[in-house]
Amino acid sequence: MKKNILWLMTAMLCCHATMTFAAMPENDKDMQTQSQPSKETSCKAPAFLKKGDKVAIISPSYFLATEYAEKAADILRQWGLTPVIGPNVGKKSGINYAGTFEERLADLKWALYNPEVKAILCNRGGYSTIQMIPFLTKEELAAHPKWMIGFSDITTFHAMEVSAGLMSIHGNMSRYIADGEGNDEPSLILRDLLFGKMPQYRLPAHPCNQRGKATAKLVGGNMCTFFPLMGSNVDYFQGDEEFILFIEEVGESYHNLDRILNMLLLNGVMNRCKGVILGYFSDCKRDIAYDSVEQMFASYFSKYDIPVVCGFPAGHERPNMPLVMGAPVTIEVTADGARVSF
Repeated sequence: MKKNILWLMTAMLCCHATMTFAAMPENDKDMQTQSQPSKETSCKAPAFLKKGDKVAIISPSYFLATEYAEKAADILRQWGLTPVIGPNVGKKSGINYAGTFEERLADLKWALYNPEVKAILCNRGGYSTIQMIPFLTKEELAAHPKWMIGFSDITTFHAMEVSAGLMSIHGNMSRYIADGEGNDEPSLILRDLLFGKMPQYRLPAHPCNQRGKATAKLVGGNMCTFFPLMGSNVDYFQGDEEFILFIEEVGESYHNLDRILNMLLLNGVMNRCKGVILGYFSDCKRDIAYDSVEQMFASYFSKYDIPVVCGFPAGHERPNMPLVMGAPVTIEVTADGARVSF
């Protein structure tokens, strides 16, 4: 446990040093952000934002107190953007839902169809976005390209966007943005990303890393959310395009994560997987004889000649660094550490 805490502190320091954009020398290409993805994939970037653009704030999944949406809206204004809060935000249905299914879907479509809205910030994850898949076609999403922002249950929306040929942002939602006052590292990187700066990250060496270098389209997110999408019309594992897989999870047992990974392997996911990024595995119950989820997964990935980055700071903990789903990403793992570059 002490070793894991020490490693995480080191990772946070390395990420902070790499991602403080204002301090980066102009001639240090390894540490600069880029205004466009460095290579192409089948996904296109929605238009980057400019001052005054509208950002819709919606609650498509679980309820979040309105105060957090309002605080996130204040921060968006500080960034020079114009927040518009969904008509049904603040409603609650049942134990956890942010309004009825119809109300949550209505807010999603309200934000999607509004031509003045350039990005959609989700308030919270939870569960239920999988229920919305039959009610939005790929053609609808492609016809209304805008940045979708969130993580956890919002992984479903990332799969929908990527399947429609659009990039999206795995990153902080209203609660995290509000708690950080908009000045924490992930929020500042999210802000810069929305305005067109693609991030690059550097992490320290991890004992479960696997060396190598690869570039491909980034897919994935919350494991228990993207796994059920296999075989659906938003299954990005289908087709011929190569990808790099990002995985994070919260509150699951080791044996359930092992089961899901084996199902991915049995379905041939590794045939086109060129690399793996492992994020946080928060509060996961250790009921199999491995010291960590990373060690357990490494026992499988070691059979493949691909780079594996362990300990990327993204998922259900802080800091939760933004990742661009559907974008080309390069991961390079050496004995000294790892780089993740968009």
